[in-house]
Amino acid sequence: MKIFEIKEMNSDELKKRIIEDEKELVDLRFQHELKNLTNTAKLKNIRRDIAKMKTVLKIRSMEEQNKSLGK
Repeated sequence: MKIFEIKEMNSDELKKRIIEDEKELVDLRFQHELKNLTNTAKLKNIRRDIAKMKTVLKIRSMEEQNKSLGK
């Protein structure tokens, strides 16, 4: 997922997507342990997507804090 796609989503959508991707990551790790996962790059991609979404959420919350403090 590209960063501009993530920035277009609102915070609620991001939170839901993070939860879904974390569940998928658990499933992929399980498949990898059982040697059923053929495309192991999926693990890396999902992990990075989760990190990107969490970063965007963190930036948004920091911006809201700055606005409330009047900076």
